[in-house]
Amino acid sequence: MGFRRRRWRDARPEEDKIKVNRAIRVPEVRVVNEDGQQLGVMATETARDFAGRVGLDLVEISPRADPPVCKIMDYGRYKYEIKKKAASAKKSQHQSQLKEIKLRPQISDHDLDFKLKNARKFLFEGDKVRCTVMFRGREIVHVKVGRELLRSVEERLGDFAITESMPRMEGRTLSFTLAPNRPAIEKIKAKEQAAREREAESSEENQGAED
Repeated sequence: MGFRRRRWRDARPEEDKIKVNRAIRVPEVRVVNEDGQQLGVMATETARDFAGRVGLDLVEISPRADPPVCKIMDYGRYKYEIKKKAASAKKSQHQSQLKEIKLRPQISDHDLDFKLKNARKFLFEGDKVRCTVMFRGREIVHVKVGRELLRSVEERLGDFAITESMPRMEGRTLSFTLAPNRPAIEKIKAKEQAAREREAESSEENQGAED
């Protein structure tokens, strides 16, 4: 079975931080094959020729070692995997947004609970939340009630939120902004996850006992 010689793909130092094939100019290198096995120190030209005969690239992975360490691999696939991982990581990163919950001075306890549940969800997703009290007609004379309402919101969300701005009156609205307290939220998430796991284990044990 004959070998297929690699058509050289040379990454120039000024274009790519990683040196590949003929861009590797040191006289000798320590070589690792694609399976991670040590092939020892050899002349760079020999290592490059060996990589080409098996249809792969010679890629410098530890330039500061003495001699530099190179790995035989498919450099095109290697770059593709790096880009794929970077894109996946970027996609998974949540872009923080500013959400809003709107309240009325005489809001019912049920409606307030619903609004705060949404605020909690937004904060746990990494978003900031603007809490706004809207005054209509003669309700504007009850600004004090609005401030007390926002104070109540701050207290009820205070375990996992940070007050980013104090209540401000703008026209007929009174609002302030909360930001997620990330360390506190992570602790709460971990605690809730542990509780769910305990509940699942307990359910399995009870089901096993019934069987």
